[in-house]
Amino acid sequence: MEGTHSSSHRFDVLKKIGELTRSIVEDLCNGRSPTLQIDQFSSYCTDASGNCCCIYDLPKGKELLMLRRESQARRLDVLLRVLLIVQQLLQENKHCSKRDIYYMHPSVFKEQSVVDRAINDICILLQCSRHNLNVVSVGNGLVMGWLRFAEAGRIFDCINSPNTAHHIPVHVEDVEDIISVSEYILVVEKESVFQRLANDQFCRQNRCIVITGRGYPDVPTRRFLHLLIETLHLPLYCLVDCDPYGIDILATYRFGSMQMSYDSKSLRLPEMRWLGAFPSDCHKYQIPQRCLLPLTAEDKQKAKVILSRCYMEREVPYWRSELQLLLDRGVKFEIEALSAHSIAFLSENYLPSKIQGGAYI
Repeated sequence: MEGTHSSSHRFDVLKKIGELTRSIVEDLCNGRSPTLQIDQFSSYCTDASGNCCCIYDLPKGKELLMLRRESQARRLDVLLRVLLIVQQLLQENKHCSKRDIYYMHPSVFKEQSVVDRAINDICILLQCSRHNLNVVSVGNGLVMGWLRFAEAGRIFDCINSPNTAHHIPVHVEDVEDIISVSEYILVVEKESVFQRLANDQFCRQNRCIVITGRGYPDVPTRRFLHLLIETLHLPLYCLVDCDPYGIDILATYRFGSMQMSYDSKSLRLPEMRWLGAFPSDCHKYQIPQRCLLPLTAEDKQKAKVILSRCYMEREVPYWRSELQLLLDRGVKFEIEALSAHSIAFLSENYLPSKIQGGAYI
């Protein structure tokens, strides 16, 4: 049965769609060219000094979409087509993915990014999140540990088998009755590391919740984490590879992505602390030379791009120092390099010593 809260949101969005389309029709009937004002948001700027005035939840400006401008007519056409699909989804209380929407008019949309932009535009115009449009992601995230919750009547009891992986629900808005006796939440970048911890019975030895987004996290994984932190108020740590892409994944969790900056309030995780792997861990934990890989030209460019983001200096200067050290040394390593000491070194030595010793930034 559909919840009252979810039903109320659905009707609110349908009402806003009706008001938006009505204003467009009125403009056309009165001989005016329809104009849409779309707020512009940003997760960061490129003032590396950190002296900027970026405020995450406030728009940085407005973009005008006008039918009379030929360059914008197609974008407006795509937006209205996608809006019609969203309206139908909400009216019928059905869900679909962005990819489903693309295949409804592939000859018109041409490529997926066109649909993605239209969905973001619609969310901004209607002042809602993507899940409020009944447009959902295919969930990639996994969770295990000392946690129990319900989703649409289904019970997820991780506590009975804390080292067994469960898929993170796609419809996070339906998650309720969250119970946990955990002391912290650990996010790991990769599924291979998640499985290493499961094999080592990490959650049985440590009262915690372990989550992986399997690379760059999808929206359900980030929303689920946001809900857990909001409900349980636990320390939140993140373990990523010691390379620019691992650090970018870490930053996506904490600060949100540029693409969905309009919804950063419900997606970013300012409580997140970087647990490792640090470039400075290389000497501290005596990573063997054979495990170190040279940074590629692409790695170096990625690092420079991250270093230019305003929040690196303003909010996480220690992250910036470690990333600069990575760039200066010119080498990277994966979390699995710690297994050179012993197969269980990550679970039995590295993670417990880091968490108990407060060696996170």
